[in-house]
Amino acid sequence: MPETAEKGLNVRDQAELTDTVVRSRGGVLAAARPPTRRRRGRRWHRLISPVALVGLWQAASSTGILPASKLVSPASIAHTAYTLVVTNSPTYGTLQESLLVSFERWAVGFSIGIIIAVLLAVVTGLSRVGETVADPILQALRSIPLLGLIPLFIVWFGIGELPKVLFVMLSALFPMYLNTFAGIRGVDSKLGELGHVLGLRRSEMIRHIVLPGALPQLSVISSLLALVVGEQINATSGLGFMITQAQQFLDNSVIMVALIVYAILGLFLNGAVRLLQRKALAWRRDFGQ
Repeated sequence: MPETAEKGLNVRDQAELTDTVVRSRGGVLAAARPPTRRRRGRRWHRLISPVALVGLWQAASSTGILPASKLVSPASIAHTAYTLVVTNSPTYGTLQESLLVSFERWAVGFSIGIIIAVLLAVVTGLSRVGETVADPILQALRSIPLLGLIPLFIVWFGIGELPKVLFVMLSALFPMYLNTFAGIRGVDSKLGELGHVLGLRRSEMIRHIVLPGALPQLSVISSLLALVVGEQINATSGLGFMITQAQQFLDNSVIMVALIVYAILGLFLNGAVRLLQRKALAWRRDFGQ
């Protein structure tokens, strides 16, 4: 009797799993279903409510229902944003420079956090010893609120760039670790059996079966929130610095511009990550449907 039959794999299962692993090893991903016209139309419909909200906001500001001292109008926000782009203010600098500084901080912290999280998840997910040693520490650390670390980070690392990057790193590390760990433990055992049948080494099993099957949905929102917190630590540049300066001068329009840029940056980055995941996981029939 064939070895696969002894392990509970019928011919059809073996064919499907072999196709999955071979396509993964060769780097050939199945093409995702192209969006239909109806699906594309639904995406445009999602813009209706935000546009309507902005219109109502502007109308309330123009009629005096919503005073500028409480919330500035969209027109004022747009004018402030334009001024910050074309003018190098001695107080705020330029909007594009602040955005670039904040993006660099986020990119460095997010990348380091994701790499460390995946390595830790592989160690704890594939080794009982690793889980026993490392997982309790990680579970305890993730329960500590980031705001509570601000005084310690200032004492340990000063007020430079390092504590800001560490805030982003920690905010990305723990969610990624938990999701990847759960994904590794939830990988179909048949894929592992097939990997042994095909003679894959342990490193190849991790690279071609474990990690693709465990790759979770990444979220950049929590790391952006941590970036806002980190940039409040005596920053001299970045969007958080603009917010702090505007707070001192009671300039609500600059605060709103910075917050809106944060929101747009979060939408863009989240969409980019989801697109990369959709491409990387196109072989999974249930992903991105």
